[in-house]
Amino acid sequence: MGNARYHFNTTATDSNSARLLYVTFSKYEGDWSSLKHSHHFSEFFYVKSGKGQFVIDDEVFPIEKDDLVLINPNVSHTEISLNTKPLEYVILGVEGIVFSFPNHSEYTILHCKNDTQDLMFYFSTLLKEITEKKPDYELACQKLLEVLIIQLGRYSSFSYDLVPTQSLNRECSKIKHYIDAHYAEELSLDTLAELAHLNKYYFVHIFTNAFGISPISYLQKKRIQAGCELLIGTDHSIGEIARLTGFSSQSYFSQCFLKQCGMSAGEYRKKNKISP
Repeated sequence: MGNARYHFNTTATDSNSARLLYVTFSKYEGDWSSLKHSHHFSEFFYVKSGKGQFVIDDEVFPIEKDDLVLINPNVSHTEISLNTKPLEYVILGVEGIVFSFPNHSEYTILHCKNDTQDLMFYFSTLLKEITEKKPDYELACQKLLEVLIIQLGRYSSFSYDLVPTQSLNRECSKIKHYIDAHYAEELSLDTLAELAHLNKYYFVHIFTNAFGISPISYLQKKRIQAGCELLIGTDHSIGEIARLTGFSSQSYFSQCFLKQCGMSAGEYRKKNKISP
């Protein structure tokens, strides 16, 4: 397999811009096995020639010359080449951009035959810049990426958000602290994602990666912890405790409590109640 990857060390010229991490040029020569993988950043996968398949999660899609696959962070994927028409492609690793595709998908495949000349210009020029390494080539590549993103937005049906990577953990921590303080209120995934200024599906990805638990599961866990404290330290009824901890009903509180604690709320109170 012919493979060359060029990494970039510069930051985006604008803090609100996506940042180019690397450009990879690959040509299948019958010597690689496809393994699914994922990244904390997005990828732009452009097919220069050949035919093959693109595997995303458990779905398989045909790809060929002039197809462009856009993949959000943390989505498992790989490519498979046909031996008769081997794939030749360019990949851009891009940090700080999250796409909002139709039907809540985390990826899309654009068939760009009508835009071949435009796309070929950007990808070919990126390769030319990084191989020749003329003065300020990294800045030139970053600017090419920014214009490419604008061009994609002009003829596509999806939108995108620019999310500075350095702010992601900070945003997740902010939402975690918000949940700690407001767990008793009516909170939804949409509300939390809006507070983080993130696409809600990407928000779930990065929160789960940061803390090992989804935001809604964390909210539920926090509510149950608060319920345990009230069961032990007060004489409130179980229905009242359910209301005070933000559950929509006593039955849902009881269901969640049993699942998380392995016993009913009444059994927990009886076993752990602090004697006066």
